[in-house]
Amino acid sequence: MQNVPDEWREEQRTGGGGEVDAKPWEGRDALFQINTVNSKQDMDTGKENGETGVKERRKENVEMMNEGGKGTEKESLMMELTRLVQKTVKESSWWERRGIDITILILAFLLLPPAFLLLGSSQVLVFVLGMVLMGVSHAVISIKGTHLASHGSLSESPAWAEFWAVFFIEVCGSFTARAGVTGHIKMHHAHTNVIGLGDSSTWKIPCLPRSIYLFIAPLAIPIITPLVALGQLKDHSVSQALRTILMVFLGFYSQYWLLMRVSGFQCPYSSLLCMLLCRAMFSIPYIHVNIFQHIGLSMFSPTRRPKRIYQMTHGVLNLPRNPLLDWTFGHSLINCHVEHHLFPFLSDNMCLKVKPIVSQYLKEKELPYQEDTYLSRLQLFFHKYQELMVFAPPITELVGVQ
Repeated sequence: MQNVPDEWREEQRTGGGGEVDAKPWEGRDALFQINTVNSKQDMDTGKENGETGVKERRKENVEMMNEGGKGTEKESLMMELTRLVQKTVKESSWWERRGIDITILILAFLLLPPAFLLLGSSQVLVFVLGMVLMGVSHAVISIKGTHLASHGSLSESPAWAEFWAVFFIEVCGSFTARAGVTGHIKMHHAHTNVIGLGDSSTWKIPCLPRSIYLFIAPLAIPIITPLVALGQLKDHSVSQALRTILMVFLGFYSQYWLLMRVSGFQCPYSSLLCMLLCRAMFSIPYIHVNIFQHIGLSMFSPTRRPKRIYQMTHGVLNLPRNPLLDWTFGHSLINCHVEHHLFPFLSDNMCLKVKPIVSQYLKEKELPYQEDTYLSRLQLFFHKYQELMVFAPPITELVGVQ
């Protein structure tokens, strides 16, 4: 029985070269592969050819498991938990594994036509309703959709997985699919809360006062995101860069054209303002969720990190169920974030289904299962903003497991 995808680990070229590009479907078929090698070894054993690096680490992992010893005994916790999750996944129908989340995305797209029509009304309440519908639709598509697509959770086919990644991340999310998938899977998931790698420091802007950062600056995300994407294009090939520019432009222009032609906006500036408001509607909770569930928890050194199950249980936190955010962001980003980091390639609904199994197992093994409310985390970050968002975080040493 195998448990942890090799693709969770960042691969680097021999001699300290650049990263191997991540693919949105990588790791799904290898969901339960053995990985007992610490991430420092993973970073050093990659090959110029990504597949060769994977095979090399698989061989080392098998050898290490055959040797037995203390490290193997500890890693068996992850193996045991994975067997329980694997059993549930195998017993689940396609509807549970993918269908429910795909249906939610389809419903979000179906809300767009009435939203455009309502935005053409001269009545204030009707117009506001159209704004809300479009804002909710955009959040579901650009947050839940892009997140699922980045993990390849929308299709079993690699070709379709790549198509959906480009569609959701570039057309709907206004970002580059290559950088988005690589940064999220190869860095954030492979090196969760590891200083200098996956420590969520990209979300920190120390020069901003806490009130501006927490409640005003997020509204600029619809403008900042494509600008950051443009900055990432220098590392892309010419064809990839052109594709990203065309896809992002297609996403922006299609919404602008529909507002002008279907909703009947007369002024281009009013259309652009409407687009900004709709796209920024959930930006504040989006930033909050991204920092609440990692920053302020245990942070680890790149050279002395614990085994995966300890790393994720100490460095990830769940928020409680929230009907609005559950639908717009997805369970894996809200109330099943621990489950998502342990098993990144499960869909939102499957994370919710295995949640009782994971929480019970971790509590039985006396491992942390961290949960906190949205308001509690907001108060913590507001009162300890300098400590959490400005100063360098302290490194956690888990005695006996590192």
